Amino acid sequence: QLQLAESGGDLVQPGGSLRLSCAASGAALDYLAIGWFRQAPGKEREGVSCISSGDSTAYYADSVKGRFTISRDNARNTVFLQMSSLQPEDTAVYYCAAKIYCSDYLQRPRSFASWGQGTQVTVSS
Repeated sequence: QLQLAESGGDLVQPGGSLRLSCAASGAALDYLAIGWFRQAPGKEREGVSCISSGDSTAYYADSVKGRFTISRDNARNTVFLQMSSLQPEDTAVYYCAAKIYCSDYLQRPRSFASWGQGTQVTVSS
């Protein structure tokens, strides 16, 4: 059974960078799309980015386009989210989850499965 575990969250100043990791166990990620999501206090969980299986096509929410980069290392069974130019509005718990395709990662985050426990990202001076 696939299990995902996020790590890399931290407190960072505005304008700073972080790299989040989503490590898989119990199954290979090769044939799965992996999405990154976030949830701020009092807000709905939202899609941030997704990377497809196969050709590793990357998708980004408008709010993070140009600042975040998603990548995958199938040999390490891990997906990364490189975040730069972080702003206070990026503060949230970040989660990764899996699905066959990236479709609906923005509209229906809950259609993804195998959610990790999340990692806290706080952007503050």
